[in-house]
Amino acid sequence: MAQVQVELRHVTKKFTTKTLGDIVAVDDFSFQVYEGECFSILGPSGCGKTTCLRMIAGFEDLTEGEIYLSGRPVSSSKANLYVPPEERDLGMVFQAFAVWPHMTVFENVAFPLRIRKVNRAEVERRVKQALQHTSLAGLEDVYPSDLSGGQQQRIALARAIVTKPKVMPLDEPLSNLDPHLRETMRFELKELQRKLGFTIIFVTHDQSEAMAISDRMLVADMGKIMQIDTPENLYNRPINRFVHSFLGESTFLKVVIKDGQVYAEGDLEQPLGVAPPPDAEPEMILATRPNAIEITGDTGYQSRIETRIFLTDRTEYLIPLGSQKVKVQTPHRIAFSQGDSCRVRFVDPMWYPVEDSDAEKERARRQLI
Repeated sequence: MAQVQVELRHVTKKFTTKTLGDIVAVDDFSFQVYEGECFSILGPSGCGKTTCLRMIAGFEDLTEGEIYLSGRPVSSSKANLYVPPEERDLGMVFQAFAVWPHMTVFENVAFPLRIRKVNRAEVERRVKQALQHTSLAGLEDVYPSDLSGGQQQRIALARAIVTKPKVMPLDEPLSNLDPHLRETMRFELKELQRKLGFTIIFVTHDQSEAMAISDRMLVADMGKIMQIDTPENLYNRPINRFVHSFLGESTFLKVVIKDGQVYAEGDLEQPLGVAPPPDAEPEMILATRPNAIEITGDTGYQSRIETRIFLTDRTEYLIPLGSQKVKVQTPHRIAFSQGDSCRVRFVDPMWYPVEDSDAEKERARRQLI
């Protein structure tokens, strides 16, 4: 079994702000990250992901709980212990291109080794190796201002790996790159991890980015852990409505459950033709993905195509169900025209309680921090 590289035990971080009062930015986080794993922390602004990463790296101290790196305690509220960032053996990469403009590429990458007083020959060897791994060989004497954004972020990566860290916390390192370059860098990052074997803790708000590179993901909301699992399980079996909506496109339909039948809100005459869950409440949210809804001409809820949009890889339809409308995505071979009658069928939907409106207010408040 893989060794536990990073462990958080009941970690909480509280802030006091002048305008918003007390905020629990991270509320009782407990999880483990294993050696060689790419573990992403994902969520909207204000969910606690960056604060969590900063506590792991040592840039923030915790309010309660304990943090361990390779079994060694580095933060503990009980023991009044705090190990500073430079003694945690981490290779941090930030969102901004954190490079020194007055230093050449070589000098930027060599800087952490020189701080550690590594001898000149070893500095030369390690920097050369790091530049080869990050496709920067031959640019040793170039200044960052003469390089592209992607190359500048590679400098930051090279500087992070040159010290041979066991763990690399990455704080949205690709968010300032253009979409094509971001996709390229995802592959480069995974290949670099495969070659060197370090552990990645990757913080991002971009769900597609996290799903592309992660072995496991933690989804957080309003300072709390919602779910930890593989990308596939999180997408296919989200634990609640928030996780469902945050990972990929979602279709939510408010339904009324009466006498064992499920009805779209606004139409208590025609049932949807799905079985309610065993613990059904009178009102619930039926959840699915737009590409998991079937539209046919013969079985399902009777409706019509209100809007049809042709896209390069699919066709999208907007279909009324009771007082609501749902978006359906189909391959091009399934073709309906605007105004056509159709029947809608839900396959293996998920069920959630109707969400408290106070949750949205709290999310909005946290984004002001």
